Amino acid sequence: MGDKPPGFRGSRDWIGCVEASLCLAHFGGPQGRLCHVPRGVGLHGELERLYSHFAGGGGPVMVGGDADARSKALLGVCVGSGTEAYVLVLDPHYWGTPKSPSELQAAGWVGWQEVSAAFDPKSFYNLCLTSLSSQQQQRTLD
Repeated sequence: MGDKPPGFRGSRDWIGCVEASLCLAHFGGPQGRLCHVPRGVGLHGELERLYSHFAGGGGPVMVGGDADARSKALLGVCVGSGTEAYVLVLDPHYWGTPKSPSELQAAGWVGWQEVSAAFDPKSFYNLCLTSLSSQQQQRTLD
């Protein structure tokens, strides 16, 4: 795509959410809308946006940070009474064919986590909210 130095291609270097959204646009995949959260504690302020995203049929949300460099994908949000809130987190590093969903949960590859435990309060985060364009949705229905 031309945004990286020549040595990047074929390397084992990682890309972040910004580059992932560029790739989605370049290769005609789902739309990727970026949201920057300056501190992990600010994610509580984004829960309504995330809930609306998923309730409206939005796809997985890619997440990357700086101090918290463990990439993750969000698959859902559950907001309880008071300040209680959970996110359904998928570790995108899994590969292979699982025997069952419970195997993935038991191994820690996917599961509900309290927001305050899933995110470092001092790390910034970039979120890439994925969704199909209206044209892509129509092609899916056809």
